[in-house]
This record gives sequence, structure tokens and C-alpha cells, in this order.
Amino acid sequence: MATDKPDLNRRAFLRKATGAAGAMTAVAVTAPAFVDDAAAYDPGDDETRTKYQPDSPDVQAFYRTNGYETLQDN
Repeated sequence: MATDKPDLNRRAFLRKATGAAGAMTAVAVTAPAFVDDAAAYDPGDDETRTKYQPDSPDVQAFYRTNGYETLQDN
């Protein structure tokens, strides 16, 4: 019975795998040469504003209910 499978032994497989790995390495090494410079990120006003407001009612209630007023020196 004749088989139509190509003869792919271990040595031939390793040759092909090494060749493919070498080609991918060459692409990975030369790829950064084609990349443009990155643009700086502008966060805008929403992300740079002060988020913690110590005089807000919820922050005052937090410190009042957790007993931080009793720790203050009078």
C-alpha cells in the first residue's frame, strides 16, 4: 500500500522550525524601525482636577462617625 505522505522526519522538522523562528526574529528586530513616534497623552481637565474635597459633607460625616473627632487634642 503506497502512502502519499511527505517524508518529514525529525531532522527536517527541526530545520523548518529553526528557519521559521529565524525569520520571525528578523521581523521582530526590524519592526521597531517602522514604528512612528508615540503621541503624548493629554488627560484633560476632568482627570487633573482635585477629586478629594475635605470640606464636603460626606467626608465630614465619615470622620465624625468613625470617631476621629475624639482623637483631636483640645
